[in-house]
Amino acid sequence: MNESVTEGYVKYTADHTGAAALAAEVSGWKELDKARTRLYGLGLVGALPNGVGFGNVSIRMNDGEFLITGTATGGRKALGPDGYCTVNAVDIEKNRVTSSGPVKASAESMSHGAIYLACPSARSVIHIHSRNIFDGMLRDHYPCTPADVPYGTPEMARALIACVKEQGGSRGMVVMAGHDEGVIAWGGPVQEALDLILEVYHTYN
Repeated sequence: MNESVTEGYVKYTADHTGAAALAAEVSGWKELDKARTRLYGLGLVGALPNGVGFGNVSIRMNDGEFLITGTATGGRKALGPDGYCTVNAVDIEKNRVTSSGPVKASAESMSHGAIYLACPSARSVIHIHSRNIFDGMLRDHYPCTPADVPYGTPEMARALIACVKEQGGSRGMVVMAGHDEGVIAWGGPVQEALDLILEVYHTYN
C-alpha cells in the first residue's frame, strides 16, 4: 500500500506493505526489545494521556535495512515481535520511507535511517523523550540539531547526518533541539546505546 501520510505525526510519504512479524528472526532483537521495555519503565518511551506515543528503538539489519518499533505502539509496556517493522529503504531527498511488517514504521524512521547512513558502524539507535535530560543536555552544550528544524523531516535527517559525522566514532548522542524533549543516541550493540541513555538519565534525574 502506498499512501501519503498527512495527519498524525508521520511527516514522510510512507510506502508500507503488510507482512508477518520478522523481529524474532533478527539477531539482537531480544536485546533491543528488553532495552525498549526498560526505557518504558523509566518513562523515556511511552504514550501521552491522549494516546500519542513518544520514543522508539531500532537495530540495523543487512542490506541497509533496519528493524524499528512501529507507530502507535508507545502505550504498550511490552511489544513482542508484532510491535516492530522492517524499514527497507529511506530516501531523504524524496521524503519517503519504505517498510514492511505487521505495523507501520515509526514517525522517526527517517531520523534513524539518517544515523545509520552517517555512521556505518552504528548497529542500534535509541530515541527517547525527557524534559530533564533534554534541558540538561542543552544547558551543558551537548551536540544538537538547530532549534528551527522539526522532527521527522528531511531537514532533521540532514541535520542529524551533520551532527553524527562531526562527532565521528561508532557511538554518540544528539539533542533534537527542534523536537521538544527529544534526544537520540546510537552505538554498536544495543547495550552501548542504552548505556549512553542511562548515563544522562542518572545525570539529570
